[in-house]
Amino acid sequence: MAGTPATVALAALGIPFTTHEYSHDPAAASFGLEAAEALGVQPDRVFKTLLAEADGALVVGIVPVVGKLDLKALSSAIGAKRATMADAAVAERKTGYVVGGISPIGQKTRLTMVLDETAELFDTVFVSGGRRGFELELSPADLVAATGALLAAISRD
Repeated sequence: MAGTPATVALAALGIPFTTHEYSHDPAAASFGLEAAEALGVQPDRVFKTLLAEADGALVVGIVPVVGKLDLKALSSAIGAKRATMADAAVAERKTGYVVGGISPIGQKTRLTMVLDETAELFDTVFVSGGRRGFELELSPADLVAATGALLAAISRD
């Protein structure tokens, strides 16, 4: 199967990663929880990629699928006054990925990224590989290296 912009970007950077594919159920209520269950991993090791608009600029929040993106904490982490969730169509257009398959890696537009600091609790974490049913496993440090993400407490239950 052909690579995605995410796998191409990681390969170009020489960053090691493992791919995991599973059969995506279009009826799944949560793409991230579906991935965790299908792959048999703790849900707090699987991270979702969410886009927000902060003071007029798009920013990416990468948080565990078991939590929610804390928009106030995200704003604070990047020095913005306030943030709101970005429109799904805008997220797809700016990243080049479809909702449910937005990878933080290899996005069409280089955006500010903030990774929830809980990622550092694990040797490896999982993020979307660029399509539904396709996850990438890599170390938190390599995820930061690939995305330029800041680490901050941006997730809440």
